[in-house]
Amino acid sequence: MQQCRSLKFELGHRVNKAVKRIILKTRKQVFGEMLGNNISLFQGHGFEFAELREYLYGDDVRKIDWKTTAKLQKPYVKITKEERQLNVTVACMMNGSVYFGTVRQKSEVMAEIVSILGFSALRNSDIFSHIIYADRLYTHSKPSKRLFAVNTAVESMTVFDVIGKKGDFRGFADTLFNRIKRRSLLFVVSDFVGNIDLRLLCKKHDLFAVIVRDRFEEEPDELGYLRLIDMESRKSFEGAIDGAAMGRYRKALRENDEKLYEEFRKNGIRFAKIYTDEEPYLKLVRRMR
Repeated sequence: MQQCRSLKFELGHRVNKAVKRIILKTRKQVFGEMLGNNISLFQGHGFEFAELREYLYGDDVRKIDWKTTAKLQKPYVKITKEERQLNVTVACMMNGSVYFGTVRQKSEVMAEIVSILGFSALRNSDIFSHIIYADRLYTHSKPSKRLFAVNTAVESMTVFDVIGKKGDFRGFADTLFNRIKRRSLLFVVSDFVGNIDLRLLCKKHDLFAVIVRDRFEEEPDELGYLRLIDMESRKSFEGAIDGAAMGRYRKALRENDEKLYEEFRKNGIRFAKIYTDEEPYLKLVRRMR
């Protein structure tokens, strides 16, 4: 009994250290001076265009639309309305396949991405919420503007047991469509190995896909004779994995990705691919700006 309690304490201590490390690192990146003058991941709200109307005496001359004025030979001004705060939702597919990585586990990189996006949203005074899904919905946090919401999201990612959980991508997309009522800036984070249809989601939300992969997944070496375990089904395989088997695997993954990128292109979905040996913050800044 004493040994069991000791083991639980040690595991809890490791989890707390992992959460603190991710929180401190990403908070410093988002709020600190790492990239010049506090570069922001999101561009900010600004103002949303409402209409054009003829210039009236007393209007601010800085609002004159010179292109329309030149065409119509009359001064026109742009009328804008202030945009509302963004509703930022980060949804993670945490199936068994994310329990893999040669540098870091994909699940750890995903937790870091959640932290970066959460702190970036709060820094912009936006509302942040977080979803964990695998074979069903496990976590859907309430929208919040508190820093503690990011800590809670990272901790829930760190303690979540992905082993034995199969990814239901159809249920994932349906759940996101039905559960997220307000139009949102929706980040879908996954390794995207599987058939996921995002067409309806991108019509309802501003969608950004974050693909998390390990380089070994895409370019594996010949492994020879070994024993493998499928982290989704918990089934084991023992045998020789030769060049022909690797060729079939690479072809299947390439076809998966070609279909995925074509869907992104057709539906205007922005995306970033982040490998386990890369810094997520730097990659996200480049892709989103």
